[in-house]
Amino acid sequence: MSQNSRERILDRIRHALADAPASQEPARGYLTAHTPDDPATVLDLLHENLADYRAIVHRATEAELPSLVTELLDRHGARTVAVPPGLPAIWLSETTAEQRHDTDTALTPYDLDTTDAVVTGCALAIAETGTIVLDAGPGQGRRALTLVPDLHICVVRADQVVASVPQALPRLDPARPQTWISGPSATSDIELDRVEGVHGPRRLDVVIVGPGRRTRPRAFS
Repeated sequence: MSQNSRERILDRIRHALADAPASQEPARGYLTAHTPDDPATVLDLLHENLADYRAIVHRATEAELPSLVTELLDRHGARTVAVPPGLPAIWLSETTAEQRHDTDTALTPYDLDTTDAVVTGCALAIAETGTIVLDAGPGQGRRALTLVPDLHICVVRADQVVASVPQALPRLDPARPQTWISGPSATSDIELDRVEGVHGPRRLDVVIVGPGRRTRPRAFS
């Protein structure tokens, strides 16, 4: 059986490489982050980049968290708040808002439309991109809970913050339903008029929990 030109060329290449040593993966030396390996610097960078995306960022300790969450809900006038499974009860221990604990039952449009706010944790946060990642883990809930209510309060612990995307990916399970958030939902028309709250919460309050002075909530505009 005669060989075509492609097969003859490939046979010659295989023959020429038969005795060649196995190739070695070259050392590339790529940086995995562009931020100094300092926890305080990483937290400050996350704060700065989230604020640049128009999220409202607060810093608090664990002890200050319940009163801060309550203050944020009150300032927004939230009367109902969605509570994902696994959310620490202490976070909402001081609020008088109606707490709607999510279960496995179907969420109706009425349920979502009458929910003013949601409080969640996160899987991790990325400082260099100002991004929060949710993966439906404990305290995060299903995606609908964080896309429909007008206010999303997301609590980020200092030990959940990484500097860069390359540092974040090994800590995430690709089989889980991930939502990557950078600021409140926003879109612009052809004239670049910005409209917030079209595809998700109109307001995103991020509370970074760790050492440092508490920042007071500013008045909503």
